[in-house]
Amino acid sequence: MARLLYRLGIFASRRAWQVLLGWVAVLAVAGGSFLAFGGTLATTFSIPGTETSRVTDEIADELGGAGGATGTVVFSADDGALTAEQQAEITAALDGVRELDGVGDVVDPFATEVMRAAQAEELAAGRAMIDQLPADQQAAAGGAQIDAGERLLAAAANLRTLSEDGTTALGTVVFEASTFDLSTEVKESVTTELDANAIDGVTVDYSAELTQSVDGLVGPGEIIGVLVALIVLVVMFRSLVPALTPLISSIVGVGVGVAGAMAFSGAVEMSSVTPVLGVMLGLAVGIDYSLFIINRHRRQLLSGMDVRESIGLANGTAGNAVVFAGSTVVIALLALNVTGIGFLGVMGTVGAVCVLVAVLVSVSLTPALLGLLGPKVLARRARATVGQDHHTDATPTPMRTGRAVIGGVVGVLALLVVAIPALDMRLGLPDGSTEAQDTTQYRSYSTVAEKFGAGQNGPIVVTASLPEAVPAEMLTIAQADLADTLLAQDGISAVAPAGASEDGTFLLFQVVPTDGPASEATEQLVHDLRAASPLDGDVELGVAGAASGNIDISDKLADALPIYLLVVVGLSLIILIVVFRSLLVPLIATAGYVLSLVAAFGAIVAVYQWGWLGALFGVETPGPVLSFAPIIIMGVLFGLAMDYQLFLVSGMREAYVHGMPARAAVVAGRRSGRAVVTAAAIIMVSVFGGFVFSHLAMVRPLGFGLAIGVLFDAFVVRMLIVPALMHLFGEKAWWLPRWLDRIVPNVDVEGAALERSHPLPSAGGEVADPEPAPVR
Repeated sequence: MARLLYRLGIFASRRAWQVLLGWVAVLAVAGGSFLAFGGTLATTFSIPGTETSRVTDEIADELGGAGGATGTVVFSADDGALTAEQQAEITAALDGVRELDGVGDVVDPFATEVMRAAQAEELAAGRAMIDQLPADQQAAAGGAQIDAGERLLAAAANLRTLSEDGTTALGTVVFEASTFDLSTEVKESVTTELDANAIDGVTVDYSAELTQSVDGLVGPGEIIGVLVALIVLVVMFRSLVPALTPLISSIVGVGVGVAGAMAFSGAVEMSSVTPVLGVMLGLAVGIDYSLFIINRHRRQLLSGMDVRESIGLANGTAGNAVVFAGSTVVIALLALNVTGIGFLGVMGTVGAVCVLVAVLVSVSLTPALLGLLGPKVLARRARATVGQDHHTDATPTPMRTGRAVIGGVVGVLALLVVAIPALDMRLGLPDGSTEAQDTTQYRSYSTVAEKFGAGQNGPIVVTASLPEAVPAEMLTIAQADLADTLLAQDGISAVAPAGASEDGTFLLFQVVPTDGPASEATEQLVHDLRAASPLDGDVELGVAGAASGNIDISDKLADALPIYLLVVVGLSLIILIVVFRSLLVPLIATAGYVLSLVAAFGAIVAVYQWGWLGALFGVETPGPVLSFAPIIIMGVLFGLAMDYQLFLVSGMREAYVHGMPARAAVVAGRRSGRAVVTAAAIIMVSVFGGFVFSHLAMVRPLGFGLAIGVLFDAFVVRMLIVPALMHLFGEKAWWLPRWLDRIVPNVDVEGAALERSHPLPSAGGEVADPEPAPVR
C-alpha cells in the first residue's frame, strides 16, 4: 500500500491540474446527481419492530390507514381574546391552506369548539328529558347512552382547540404524505400561505413539524468553526497559502461525499441529520488527514529532500497511516448497521462514505495541490533554513517516573469525575421546548403548554382490542367505560374516542398526558399503559403516536449501546494488536478510549440534561439526551481516538525499533507527534464545536459530544495518560507472545519499508542510515 501511495503521490504532483480538474468533475457529477435524484429528508425517526410500529400497523389494518403527517398552527391574540372578526379571518386563512397541494385536510379550531358546544347542549337537553321520566323508564329511554356521552365529554374537557380565556386557538394541518415522505416544499407552502395572509392583532407560530428542515446545512456557527481551523493552520504553517490546502481538500471531499450520498435520498429513507453528520465528519477528518500528509512533507523538505520525492514519500508514509486511520473510522461507522436500527445504519453508512471520500481526496488531491505549491509550502523564512542541523531531533531524556505516576492518576481521576453525570443519562428525542427561545417552534410549544397544558404538544394514541364485538347501540357506553379507566391512570389529562372498527372489536382513543412528550412522566405513562394490558384480563391495550414512538426509539437505542460498545472495543483491540504488535499498548489505548467516551457522556448529561452552563451552550430548556447521540459519538470517537493513538504511538514504536531505550522512545514519539496531533485536535474541536450552535436542535448535542470527546481523548488520554502508562511499563509495553507474533501480519502502517528505500538526507547532506536496530 505504501509504495502504491508513493507512486500516486508522484503522479498527482506531476499531473496536478488534471487531478484537480478530475475532482472538480466528480464534484459536479455528485451535485448533479443530487439535484436529479435526491428525495425528501425526514425530520422524524422510526424503527420497524417496535411496539409503536406494531400498533400503528394495527390501526392501519383496522381503520383503513393512520393518516398523513400533521402540524400545529398556534394563533395568539396580541391583546385580549380573539375577536369574532379575527376568528373569521383565521378560518379563511386555514381554508386557503386546505386548498394547497399536498394538504389533505385542516382542522378549524372554532368549528371544533362549535361542535363541542353543540354536543354539550344536545346532552344537556337529553339529560333534562330523561330526568323528567320515572326512574324505571330512564334506561329504556337511553339514559345509559346519555350518561356515557356526558362521561366522554368530561373526559375530553382538557382536549381543546380554543383556550378557556379565548386568547389562543390551535389549527391542525393534516398532510397527504406520511412524515417520512413529506417534503420541505409542502411544509413551507403552508407557512408561506399563512404568513401572506397576516391577521391584524394575531401572532402566528408553527410547531416543529412545520418548521423542521435542513435548508442551509452550514450556518454561522459552523463557518466560525472552519475559520478557527484556518487560524490554527496559519499559526502552524506560518503562511496562508499552505494553510488553505487542507481546507480546499476537505471542502471538495465534503461536497462529493454529501452530495453523492444525498443523491440516494430518493430511494433510501434518510433522516435530516444524516447529511449534517456527513458535513461534520467530512470537514473534520478531511482537514486533519490532509494536515498529516502536508506536515510530513514539510518536515522532509526542511531536511533537504527534493519537492517531488518528498510529496511521494509523504503520501506513502503519512498517507498510508491516513488510509489506515480512515479505515478504522469507516469500519466503526459501518458497524452501526449491526444495531439493526435502519435510520442509524443509514447515518453510519453515509458518514463512512464521507470519510472514505475524505481519505481518497487526501491521498490524491492533496499531493496535486502540494505539487502546484512546490517549495512555497514552506514560509519564506523556513525555506532559508532547509537542511540545517536544528531540524534533526536529538535523543530525548525520559520523563521522571514520579511525574508519570502523577500525570496518569490525575488524568484518570479527572475523566472519571467528569463521567459521573453519565450515570443519570436519559435518552429521548428533542421537542419544541429544546429549541432556541426566539424561534417560532419554541413559542408554539410554550404557548400550547401555557394555554392548553404541556401534554397537548405530544398526545399519544391508545388502542383497545376487545374480546367480543360491541353492538353499535352499546359503542358509546364501551368507549366511556374505557375512557374512565384510562383517565384513572396517573399522568393523563384528557381522553377522547378517535375511532372504532366496523366490527366493533377495535377502539381508538386520543390521550393527552399531563406533561410534555419528552418528560419522564410521559415516558412512565407509556410504560404503565403497556404494563396494564390486558385490562380486566381480556382487553388488550396498545400505545402509539409520536411521543410513544420517540420513547420506543430511545429504549431500543439504549439497548443497542452495550452491544455496539463491545463490537467497538473488540475491534479496537484486534486492530491495535496488528498495528503495534503488542498486547499492553492496545489495552492502554482501548481503556483510554472508554475513559474519554464516558467523560464525554458525562459532559453531555451535565449540559443538555441537567442544564449546567446552559446559557453558554444555548441550552434554554434542559431535557433528555438526544437518543442516537451516544451511539454516533461512540463510533466516531473510536475512529478518531485510533487516529491519535496511531500518530503518537507509532512514533514511539519507530524510535524503539531503531534502538532507542523504551522510556526515551516514549518522549521521542510524543515530541514528534504532539504538534500535528495538537493542531489536528484543535481543528476537530473547532469544526465539531461550530455545530454546537447549529440552527438544527438535533445537531447541537452531537457536535458538543464529539468536540468534548476529542478534547478529552487527544489532550488528556493520548497526551497525558498513554505516555505516562507507556513510561511505567517500559519495554514490557512492547511485549507480544511468540505464538501471536508469528500469526499477526506485519501491516507496516508507518511505511517504514518505503522510508528505508527513500531515506531522508541527513543534516549534513549525507544519506541517513536507513537500517533499524533490532528490537530488544
